Amino acid sequence: MKRKVMVLTGGGDCPGLNAVIRAIVKRASQEDNWEVLGCIDSFNGVLKTPLELVTLDLNSVSGILVKGGTILGTTNKGGPFHYPIKNSDGSWSSIDRSEEMIKTIKDLGIEAVINIGGDGSQRISKALYDRGLNIIGVPKTIDNDLSATDFTFGFQTAVQTVTEDIDKLVTTASSHNRVFIMEVMGRDAGWIALHSAIAGGADVCIIPEMPYNIEKIKDKIEKRYINGRGFCIIVVAEGAYSQSKGKIYQESKEIGYYNEKLGGIGNILMNELIDAGVKHDIRLTVLGHVQRGGTPIAYDRILASEFGVKAFEMVLEKKFGQMVVYRHPEINSVSFDKAIKEPHLVEANSRLVKTAMGLGIEFGN
Repeated sequence: MKRKVMVLTGGGDCPGLNAVIRAIVKRASQEDNWEVLGCIDSFNGVLKTPLELVTLDLNSVSGILVKGGTILGTTNKGGPFHYPIKNSDGSWSSIDRSEEMIKTIKDLGIEAVINIGGDGSQRISKALYDRGLNIIGVPKTIDNDLSATDFTFGFQTAVQTVTEDIDKLVTTASSHNRVFIMEVMGRDAGWIALHSAIAGGADVCIIPEMPYNIEKIKDKIEKRYINGRGFCIIVVAEGAYSQSKGKIYQESKEIGYYNEKLGGIGNILMNELIDAGVKHDIRLTVLGHVQRGGTPIAYDRILASEFGVKAFEMVLEKKFGQMVVYRHPEINSVSFDKAIKEPHLVEANSRLVKTAMGLGIEFGN
C-alpha cells in the first residue's frame, strides 16, 4: 500500500501555487511508494460530504508550471476551526470541526499534510499541529509579509504586474498633464507599493507603515509642474492611511470571511488632494485582483519549485510543525511559532526606503 501525503492551497491565490504543487508531485514520484492527494478548496475537501480529494501524478501536473492560480482551488473563508453553517432561521454561525477533520485525515491513511498559504493559513497549520496533525507549511503571499522568509513566491510577479501598469500610466499622465493615483494591494505591509514605486519611477509612495500628511503629498505634486505642465505618479497601498484620520476599513459581510475589508484609500486620497487645493486633473486606477493573476515570472517559478521540493523532503524527514523558508542563499525551515511570530513590515530607516528617498520619492510621513 502506498504512503499518502495531502497537499492543499489556502488563502488568496497567487502566481506560483501550481509550481509548488508540481514540484511536490515530481519529487514524490522519485520515491517508490508515495501517493500525493490534492484537497480541493483548502481544507474544505476533507470537510465536505462526499470528500473532494484528487490524485496528483505526473500527468495531472504536466504543463501547470506556467499557469497562475491553483488547480486545487482555494478559499480564505471559514476553515476547520470556524466552519460556517447555516442555521434553521437563515442566519449563519460557525463551528469547530478540526478534531473531526484530523480524524478523517488519519482514517484515510494520510501520513502528512502540506499546507501552502500565507499568515492566516500557517496559523491554522500551527493550531492543527498542536492538535496532533503531521503538517508542514509552505509560505505564500503576494504581500511578502512573513518575516521568517526573505521572499515569498508570487510577490515578484505582483510587483512586475504593477510596474508594467505604472509604465502605461506614465505615458497617459504625461500626455494630459495629470496626477495619477494607483492603488495596489498591501493590507499591513507596503512591499508591493515600495518595490513598484522604485521600479516604475513613481513620485510618491504611500504605505501602511508610514502614515501620510496630505500637505506633504500636495507639495510634492506641485514641484512636478512648471507653468501648469507636468505629471505625477502616486502609488498607494490599500492599507495606507493618513496621520489625521487613521486606518479606514469596513466590516466584512461575507460568510466566513473575517478580515477587515480594505480598499478605497485611493479615492479618499484623491478627494483629500482636491480639498487641499490641488487644481491639476487627478485620475485613479485601482488594480485589485489583477495583481494576483497571470503567469508567474521566472523568479517565482524557481522559488516555488524550491519550496515544493523542500516541503516533500521535510515529509520524508518527518520535520512536522515547520514551514519552509528562504534565507539567502539557503532553503531551510523554521517552526510555526517562529514563522507566525511577527509580520515582515517596511521599516522607515531600511535600505530600500533610503534608496527611494535618494531618488526623490515622497512618502508623505
